[in-house]
Amino acid sequence: MKKSRSPLYVTTLIAGAFFMEMLDGTIIATALPQMAHSFHSSAVSLNIGMTAYLLTLAVFIPISGWVADRYGSRSVFAAAIATFTLASVLCGLSHTLTQFTLMRILQGIGGAMMVPVGRLIVLRTTPKEKLTEAIAYITWPGLTALVVGPPLGGFITTYASWHWIFFLNLPIGIIALILTLLWVENARTGESHGFDWLTFMLAGFASAGAVYGMEKLGSEGVSWQLPGLVLALSILSGVAAIVAAHRNPATSLIDLESMKLKTYSLSVYGASAFRIAVSVLPFLLPLMFQIAFGLNAFQSGLYLLALFAGDLTMKAFVIQALRRFGFRRLLIVNGTITAGSMALCALLSPDTAILLVIAILFFHGASRSMQFTCMTTLAYTEIPHSRMSRANGFLSAVMQLSMGMGVAIGAITLRLVAHARGHSAAAPQLRDFHLAILFMAVVVLGPVFDSLGLPPDAGAATSGHRLDVVPAAMGVAE
Repeated sequence: MKKSRSPLYVTTLIAGAFFMEMLDGTIIATALPQMAHSFHSSAVSLNIGMTAYLLTLAVFIPISGWVADRYGSRSVFAAAIATFTLASVLCGLSHTLTQFTLMRILQGIGGAMMVPVGRLIVLRTTPKEKLTEAIAYITWPGLTALVVGPPLGGFITTYASWHWIFFLNLPIGIIALILTLLWVENARTGESHGFDWLTFMLAGFASAGAVYGMEKLGSEGVSWQLPGLVLALSILSGVAAIVAAHRNPATSLIDLESMKLKTYSLSVYGASAFRIAVSVLPFLLPLMFQIAFGLNAFQSGLYLLALFAGDLTMKAFVIQALRRFGFRRLLIVNGTITAGSMALCALLSPDTAILLVIAILFFHGASRSMQFTCMTTLAYTEIPHSRMSRANGFLSAVMQLSMGMGVAIGAITLRLVAHARGHSAAAPQLRDFHLAILFMAVVVLGPVFDSLGLPPDAGAATSGHRLDVVPAAMGVAE
């Protein structure tokens, strides 16, 4: 059996693959007009390429754990990288919208295996006491991709062509594939059980229907009846999937056993609200900067780089913060700070000093990065290695679904606010953006309330936090 390389090498490899996958989901946003011209279509019609990619991820991510257990994590991860890279090249070579959409579906299949199986490799090769550092290392590239994707896509489209957005994945993918074959052990659990087709189909429709319904409801000029019906049916399908999982909990794709752990369930419930809310801001802010502030697309994209700087900076402090305060206290206090920093974005106006705008965005980026890392790490602190693949596969699906719905929910919120204030959502006003951001700042508090039920020593084996050192460190007698 191949001996795995140092966990640091493997984690760096996984982080790079994550960045490539997450970047591809956002980078084409600014290239849509040029792509539409190449395909002789409208820019609005190009949304099907983004939707097809998100729907494919939502459907196929839940099976990643079962596939990795059956065929080995290295085999599946390598195949996912190869599929994603090949599909990227084919996307760049597409001549019609139909060809492009089909290649995006193929790319989504590769991405659906690449992200959760990559995380599973890290979880299996990292000791519990090093888990926080590893999770932080693979979390911030995804956050970074959400921010740098649109301005980078605009730069490539302006000075080269949209095709290079996809061609650039070729050298990255080849390097990642070679390093995967050299560094990663082909671990598998050795378990052999049938595939849970019923839950897969029910959960797949629920996930795809939720993404489709939310996106259509967030689109201007679209009747709400059909997407509303699809959304309602997706909820019913999700309930049916849970019922089916209860009938066969040992092999179900929905990990009901892990859900009994508060440390894990928090990352499913409260954390989902957080992921949705913070995914809205990179969508609302560029619109606000362009529509209400009068900035161009490139200028508005540059502002968001402050979020990236905050994300990157906080990675160096999360381990020390967890060791000093523990998961429970940090999630409550930092979660409140994150909500406050998002609310500060609702105070921005064209007259706000540039340095103040940058400072607020940097502060929010730092606090949200801390919260992401804490929530993701906490989810795995009590999961035994024998159940890691199931827990990771289910949580990865929940994470992708909540992140994928962020933009749609942001659009829906903006539309509702505009209609409530008596004007069309086609021309949102500055106050509309402010109210939508404030609403999302309240949603961000989801994990704060959920964390109140955590024991004070939750995840202590991973964080290194000891309850008896906090009073001494604060100068309080015991």
